[in-house]
Amino acid sequence: MGNIPHEIADNLETCNGQILSKVLDSVKGAISQGISPNQILEEGLMEGLNGVGLKFKVGEVFIPEVLAVAKTVHLSMDFLRPLMIGKKVKHREKILLGTVQGDLHDIGKNLVGIMLEAAGFEIIDIGINVPAGKFVEAAKENNIPIAGLSSLLTTTMNEMKTVIEKFKSADLKTKIIVGGAPVTQEFADKIGADAYAVNAGEAVERVKNLL
Repeated sequence: MGNIPHEIADNLETCNGQILSKVLDSVKGAISQGISPNQILEEGLMEGLNGVGLKFKVGEVFIPEVLAVAKTVHLSMDFLRPLMIGKKVKHREKILLGTVQGDLHDIGKNLVGIMLEAAGFEIIDIGINVPAGKFVEAAKENNIPIAGLSSLLTTTMNEMKTVIEKFKSADLKTKIIVGGAPVTQEFADKIGADAYAVNAGEAVERVKNLL
């Protein structure tokens, strides 16, 4: 029973359409066998995504395969989300999430959102390709204490700096946490981010620390 999450990860990493079609059944099977949603997410979906991300970096897989994996993960998350959040969870603080302008990726952002929701936070997700000004507007409208910025492309990383500068010029006290495949702690420090997370699980801990 405990091997199902690892099978999910392995199947995702194949990026093969026929094998990917089995992932959703594996997720359902893992849930029915009592494997915790968090374990399915961490050891299955996230582990698989990390593997696909590495393959994409070195050119072993390409955009079509990555999109197929993304679709599979999105469908799987629909089953996990209600189990992780639950009706009894009381939201603590609102957290703003978005992928910076020029970047159309949302897998990592969505996983962070699920993990934060499971931890009791209310998520304001403003989507992908978000201009710096929209981050500031959303933060003002929703009285946001923490904003999470995502970037999966080296060409859009510097947009994070633009967002941070926009927050400072607006004199907002919102804390900024950044993440994404090309982002590092060194880069986060360089652009003046308040925190950096290497994965969704770590993002939850960083948000708690910032609060």
